Amino acid sequence: MSAILLEFVKLKRSLSWAVVVVLPVTMVVAGSVSTAVSDGFSDGWHTLWIRSIGFYGMAVVSAGIAILASLVWRVEHRGGNWNALMSGTRPTWTIVAGKTAAVSILAAVMQLVLLLTVVVLGKVAFGLPGMLPGTYVVTSLLIAVAQIPVAALQSALSTFIRSFAVPVALALVLTGVGTMALLLKVPAAFLLPQALLTQTTQIGSRMQMTSFTVTDLSLGSSATTVVTSLVLAAAVIAITAAVLDRTDSRV
Repeated sequence: MSAILLEFVKLKRSLSWAVVVVLPVTMVVAGSVSTAVSDGFSDGWHTLWIRSIGFYGMAVVSAGIAILASLVWRVEHRGGNWNALMSGTRPTWTIVAGKTAAVSILAAVMQLVLLLTVVVLGKVAFGLPGMLPGTYVVTSLLIAVAQIPVAALQSALSTFIRSFAVPVALALVLTGVGTMALLLKVPAAFLLPQALLTQTTQIGSRMQMTSFTVTDLSLGSSATTVVTSLVLAAAVIAITAAVLDRTDSRV
């Protein structure tokens, strides 16, 4: 816990919180406004949700996580901070896990902001009847979990790459690869963290914007998502820590 708190202290004056708020709000507003001026909310909350989460889930969220990971590691790539970090008494895996946890928490807050923005716009701006179906609240929780392996992978990339932009560019490439793998129904495509996250954002959607199979929300699909996410994240963290222990230097 202290390692995670330390990461947030380092992020105190960074742009991470702006990313957490601005990115999801912008995507929801853009998706909902374009829907309102075109075909409208023909299926109420379901239309608003899928138009908000659609493009965001297939591209933007992974890029946002990549930006957050670059910001989390940015301070370590300045001056002598790297040597100070690696020469400390903390085990390497706790450093890597702490960075991943910080990025994952920020990403989870980003998803919460998206969810709240959908609810506020649906009720206040568009006057939709009732409330956002609970299915999408559960899906949001699953998205928060599915973001963890992406956070671990992007954190790993930002560990070894000094550039701020390169890991973000790689995130976009991997997202494209993952989406294509899902469209082509490549077996075990979900083992790529970006593909798993993209697939998870569409779970339980009554309306479909994609050509790949959208999984119904069930105990089985939820358990599969959670277990796969945690296993992938643990594997990435372990590999990253092992490589750092072997090199003990920044690439």
